Amino acid sequence: MPKSKTPSKPAKAKAAAASAPGIDIGISAKDRAGIADGLSHFLADSYTLYLKTHNFHWNVTGPMFNALHTMFEAQYTEQWTALDEIAERIRALGFNAPGSYSEFVRLSSIREEPGLTAAPAWHDMVQQLVDGNEAVCRTARKVLKVADAGGDDPTADLLTQRLQTHEKYAWMLRSLLQ
Repeated sequence: MPKSKTPSKPAKAKAAAASAPGIDIGISAKDRAGIADGLSHFLADSYTLYLKTHNFHWNVTGPMFNALHTMFEAQYTEQWTALDEIAERIRALGFNAPGSYSEFVRLSSIREEPGLTAAPAWHDMVQQLVDGNEAVCRTARKVLKVADAGGDDPTADLLTQRLQTHEKYAWMLRSLLQ
């Protein structure tokens, strides 16, 4: 029996564009599909980072407890609001936003961390959040190129704002480790 091939990214984008609703916002269906796909990866990274930050807020211990507990809460609260903006941008482009854990795991470049069975030391939590914020930035930059190429200024603006936030979070967290 011949192996079935997984469709390539261009083939997936073409198929998504073909099934996209008739929307005329000045961005082609193909470009909207590519941008929505990139935003889905960005949403998955952002959600995974949100969940990890919230997990660490709950489970941090040690001499940095109070400062980190407060910092993590401020970050996950801000991240939660941003998730809605990202998902709504995907919807505005005419596509469904991913919304299940299995979709987020498949789409995210950030590894999930256990909460119930093990919690890393505070400095390992901080390093993981530095790494997670940097991963979100890398994904945002990839999608920003696609949005720019497609003439999608609202998505470019959203991604630029998120980049500024996650670069700041990474810097602040990184400073704790120096």
